[in-house]
Amino acid sequence: MTHNKLIMLDTETTGLRPQDGHRIIEIGALVVINREITNQHYHQYINPMYRVDDEALEVHGLSNDFLSDKPVFSRIVDDFIEFIDGAELVIHNAPFDVGFINHELGLCGKDFQLEDRCVITDSLEYAKKKHPGAKNNLDALCKRYAINNEHRTLHGALLDSEILAQVYMAMTGGQTKLKLNLNDQAAQQGMTFDLSGIPPLQMVTPSADELQAHRQWLDKYRSADTPFGWDPD
Repeated sequence: MTHNKLIMLDTETTGLRPQDGHRIIEIGALVVINREITNQHYHQYINPMYRVDDEALEVHGLSNDFLSDKPVFSRIVDDFIEFIDGAELVIHNAPFDVGFINHELGLCGKDFQLEDRCVITDSLEYAKKKHPGAKNNLDALCKRYAINNEHRTLHGALLDSEILAQVYMAMTGGQTKLKLNLNDQAAQQGMTFDLSGIPPLQMVTPSADELQAHRQWLDKYRSADTPFGWDPD
């Protein structure tokens, strides 16, 4: 299904498996309309009421101390669903984020899952089909499409949604429009072209006979009175 409106979405979590009790601690979402990256976004930190794994902390840097005064998921779920309801969500490695969101919806007593309210597009699966056998995480895709992500020292849900927006637009069509000031360096970084589908130019080398015929043709016209000082070289 093709939508003029897309929402890039990412989450950060306390660990890898909601089945083990892990919870969402951050949600970031960014709106793209008619391939234009807008300033419309949703961003929320969440108190997971569960210990953040040391490995996860190294990835996103969100500690339990930092999250202790943030709202729990049940307090923000209605605003979150209102923001994304009916949209096409583009998520990198969608099963991970969708699994966590559906787990949280279940804990809140909601009688629906994310797929019931939104269309889900997995940008990682798209990248794997477009670049089979290559690394297709966000860092690798940024390098492939010349998108500057040097500011991404730690993972962050909203930051990763912004990067995903640039990557996905580059993967799916080349030029990206941003609803930002063109003097903004970040906007310029979002403009890129995908030339991977264009075959390389072939060099044709003339034969010795063709070179000799060309020299004879040049000698003929150099010896003639050519109008307006025209020189075939």
